[in-house]
Amino acid sequence: MSDSTAIASPLAFDPEAHGWSPYADEGFIGLVGPFWTRPGEGPAPHFAFLAEPKHHNRRGVLQGGMMMTFADRSMGMTAWYVNGERPQATVQLDVHFIDAVQIGEFVEADVEVVRRTRQIIFVRGTFRVGKRIVATADGVWKTVRPPEEPVAA
Repeated sequence: MSDSTAIASPLAFDPEAHGWSPYADEGFIGLVGPFWTRPGEGPAPHFAFLAEPKHHNRRGVLQGGMMMTFADRSMGMTAWYVNGERPQATVQLDVHFIDAVQIGEFVEADVEVVRRTRQIIFVRGTFRVGKRIVATADGVWKTVRPPEEPVAA
């Protein structure tokens, strides 16, 4: 099977049939998504995405930038929920690619908050297709002042 055949093949996995709901976002995620969610054990939901033909690289597998985008959003949203839905910004994100994701595969995020201080949240993520780990990541998020708060003189 050539790369172009693999890219053009229809997607067989239906996230909604497996209990996932689409995660709506009109910004950048709306362009590269959809991402999917379902309830988690804590305040944050689980996140996932289906590797679609639009996500392929020149080798016909998932583009690394898509995995990094997914890591940033799933880990950042988990930190946001755990942090009382306060505004925050990604300070650092290290992603390690372990195995290629094929187009048509469903990638799930297992995310944990490792430590939280007043302003900094340390997060770790494991990204998998079924039981196969395809990437890991560590990141740091900083709580930021909401835009409506005036700067102290």
